[in-house]
Amino acid sequence: MYALFEDAGKFHAGRVMQESDSSLQVELDSGKRVKVKAASVLLKFEQPQPTALIAAAQGISKEIDLDLAWEFAPDAEFGFADLAREYFNAGAGIEHQAAALFRLFEAPHYFRRLGKGNFKKAPEEIVKAALLGIERKKQLAAQIDAWAGELVQGQCPGVVREQLYKLLFKPDKNAPEYKAVVEAARRSQKAPLDLLKAAGAIDSPYQFHWRRFLFENFPKGTAFAPLQAPAIKETLPVAAVRAFSIDDSATTEIDDALSVQGLGSGTVTFGVHIAAPALAFAPDTPIDKVARERLSTVYMPGHKLTMLPDEVVQAYTLIAGSECPAVSLYLTIDEATLAVTASATKLERVPIAANLRHDQLDSVITEAALLGQEPAPYEFAAELAFAFRLARHLKAQREVVRGKPEIFNRPDYNFRLERDDTGAGAAATEPRGTERVLISARRRGSPLDLIVAEAMILANSTWGGWLADCGVPGIYRSQASMAPGVKVRMGTKPAPHAGMGVAQYTWATSPLRRYVDLVNQWQIIACARHGRTAALAAPFKPKDVQLFAIISAFDSAYAEYNGFQQGIERYWTLLWLAQNQITELDAVVMKDGLVRADALPLVFRALGAEGLPRGAHVRVRIAGTDLLTLDVHASVLVRLDDTAAADAAPADADLDEGADSAGPLTLAIDVQGDGAAAEAPQTADAAPTV
Repeated sequence: MYALFEDAGKFHAGRVMQESDSSLQVELDSGKRVKVKAASVLLKFEQPQPTALIAAAQGISKEIDLDLAWEFAPDAEFGFADLAREYFNAGAGIEHQAAALFRLFEAPHYFRRLGKGNFKKAPEEIVKAALLGIERKKQLAAQIDAWAGELVQGQCPGVVREQLYKLLFKPDKNAPEYKAVVEAARRSQKAPLDLLKAAGAIDSPYQFHWRRFLFENFPKGTAFAPLQAPAIKETLPVAAVRAFSIDDSATTEIDDALSVQGLGSGTVTFGVHIAAPALAFAPDTPIDKVARERLSTVYMPGHKLTMLPDEVVQAYTLIAGSECPAVSLYLTIDEATLAVTASATKLERVPIAANLRHDQLDSVITEAALLGQEPAPYEFAAELAFAFRLARHLKAQREVVRGKPEIFNRPDYNFRLERDDTGAGAAATEPRGTERVLISARRRGSPLDLIVAEAMILANSTWGGWLADCGVPGIYRSQASMAPGVKVRMGTKPAPHAGMGVAQYTWATSPLRRYVDLVNQWQIIACARHGRTAALAAPFKPKDVQLFAIISAFDSAYAEYNGFQQGIERYWTLLWLAQNQITELDAVVMKDGLVRADALPLVFRALGAEGLPRGAHVRVRIAGTDLLTLDVHASVLVRLDDTAAADAAPADADLDEGADSAGPLTLAIDVQGDGAAAEAPQTADAAPTV
């Protein structure tokens, strides 16, 4: 005797070897013996053989019209054998009964399963809804198949193009567009990114990188809602100084300026003046909400997204020829020893006499001129000479604390884009990605750089200590040690910053372009107004959860923005190589096969560099670049330095500062890139440069 039974939604049949009231032992065609509960046995039969029965029943079941079967079925509970006799004939045999069982079991939208071979037909409205759903699924499957076919043939459906960034970076894996891309990738044996590129979904590598960044970080767009910059209602005294700022010509958010008074008297007052938007609006006001949402200005070659609307920035920026509201730090300095003997913070209007520009003056305001070794035919010559002498002194003091000197043996790079049109409107301010690229080097640690950096470090460190003395929390940056892997962290309590060589360090000198600086400025203003009782009046109190939320959000956004800036600068660098038909570069070996170009902000992997010592100087051949994945395909041609001397010499210390590159493009759809993953940079906490 044979038995047909159901197990885990599947039907099996075999020879009954033993039987009891509660179970049977059944031998399957494979020879395996299984114990089956008696309740799971649906049919017992003598003929035909089990495999023949199942094969015959499966064939017959396909012929059963479900609509007709549903009509034949009674409204009450029924068994499959009953339906077989109603549908076929009163003498329906074992094959027809099994066929009815299989057909009923696979149509739950028509018949509810009640167990032990019993069923009940579904209400008519449920059947209609289920059939409609099934038809929709069929149509959707056909649409997915059609889209996949178009992609394989090199054509991109419009719906796929419209959702390109969502599909690649934040896909809904149940969406038909996603399934079409996955199916097309499977059929074509191509990675999704290569597939979409071949299908014409990506017509501009630059726009791909730019739109991807906007999709991930500015999903609602970059435009600001209409905002009016509130006036500062407080009557502020006018400072008796002639202040000057030092920035690049492209800088519109001029946050800081300097002043020097009392030269030749033995006691000099050195002023650091910071633009004061925090005097005009408070936390949770409309402008603050905008700044808190964006958290920082985003910089990139040829364009930027400011933290605040331009009309707000221009209301508080330190523009030449104006008396600008500022939070000023005045440091009393012994002119001979350069020792800081006192400090004071004032809220005032500061006359800005000039906006000095790096790109116009770096070649004029030289170290020799500042040291009096050659003529100084420029404005504020005496003030800049003192500021430079002070900056060198402050740097030397920090280096003692750091335990080693700061060495700037790699330049900064400036990118200038020569646009191919002079179109008007917002679109004209955004690069197209086809502009002619000009890359120039500016050695880090130039005199003007040093003056600004040391002044801002001094102000940030001084204000950080003052906040702590007043019992007012701020947002601090700290680094426990300079050991490899010890990162800079942000917190609400002062702690030493080993990398900077200071006892504590805030960011408070760029309130127009970094939100943490704006937050710290509110706290500093409270201290300036209330002194030791400022903790009661400060917007953010000790252990305020808002401060921790701001730190978390800022860390995340700042990392995203910096990552994009590095990546898009890498794009322009690779485009520069193509535009100038550069096929060979001199470079220095880093580690794990990575090399850094001598005269470009570019780190990449070069075949043949794996076995060379760190610091070796080589010439590499550029075989190709990919503007989409930002990969460089290169190999070492020859080693340029003396092998013995290079092997004995220590590696370039500044190589430990990290690579200037972005890693390969990463997608939510599994795509492999073969570009070099850069070493994690340890970003310096000096004053920002644009």
